Amino acid sequence: MLNHESQAADRVFHALADANRRAMIERLTSGPATVSELARLLGVTVAATVQHLQVLQASELVRSEKAGRVRTCQIDPSGLRRAEEWLRRRRTTWEHRLDRLGDVLGESHTDPGHPSKEHRS
Repeated sequence: MLNHESQAADRVFHALADANRRAMIERLTSGPATVSELARLLGVTVAATVQHLQVLQASELVRSEKAGRVRTCQIDPSGLRRAEEWLRRRRTTWEHRLDRLGDVLGESHTDPGHPSKEHRS
């Protein structure tokens, strides 16, 4: 069973898997935008944009506020931090594994029982 942290990371990566949602995130890094502005950017309907926003909000990548009839969206840094932390942990794990592999491979070249490239004919 997945823990809460893993489920949250799943939501973030699911949200980022769609090119339209990534374009929305990219635009929102420049500052807040209305749903209509995002719809124009994507070349899709407002209804389709709202559906994308719901996914982005569920993953905590975007938050929005409604003032009258205008809904304004902005980046929610907590979702991006969650993705960054997940990636950092994976990178650290793989760096350690690659370092150990490098150590093992380095030992085989210095072991007198293993011929090195210089000693091969």
